[in-house]
Amino acid sequence: MANTKPLLPFTGNDDADRLLETDPNALLFGFVLDQQVPLQKAFSGPYELKQRIGTLDPRKIAQMDPIKLEQAFKERPALHRFPGNMAKRTQEIAAVIARDYDGDAGKIWREAKSGKELEQRLLALPGIGEMKAATLIAIIGKRLGVKPPGWEEVAPSNPTLADVDSPDTLAEYQAGKRARKAAMRAEMSAQ
Repeated sequence: MANTKPLLPFTGNDDADRLLETDPNALLFGFVLDQQVPLQKAFSGPYELKQRIGTLDPRKIAQMDPIKLEQAFKERPALHRFPGNMAKRTQEIAAVIARDYDGDAGKIWREAKSGKELEQRLLALPGIGEMKAATLIAIIGKRLGVKPPGWEEVAPSNPTLADVDSPDTLAEYQAGKRARKAAMRAEMSAQ
């Protein structure tokens, strides 16, 4: 495995990328952290968190003293621009995964009977909105090969993180995303 390139090259760190690929909890936590920080920082967060607390087991994270979890997020370098808020959000989603999916986020997609059910399961999670759910569905289908019937109907048709397969395509994706956001801002200010 060490000689193969990661399926999810989002961080620039092969170990962090492989964790996203092999641990569904890490992938989901990365999506929770993916806001108001660079993508690489967000998706490196689960790897760094595991280094700091020794686990990504949602049952253990859900039961952790919130102050200790927040301290792990705040330890320098902080895991997020808003470490206290993101520690709380991580603990909230961990509690749902522990309660509803026996501590295995992978059950969310492996046990979904259809793309629509997968979408509903993702949208029911704290910190996962429509855009994140759609991107997760695309990654789960395109990169991880989990394709419940009808998954394509709920996956986005525009380029997403699911289309990233190398550092070069990551750079292209990020440049395209910045350009789309700039165009949207320009359109809003013209109105």
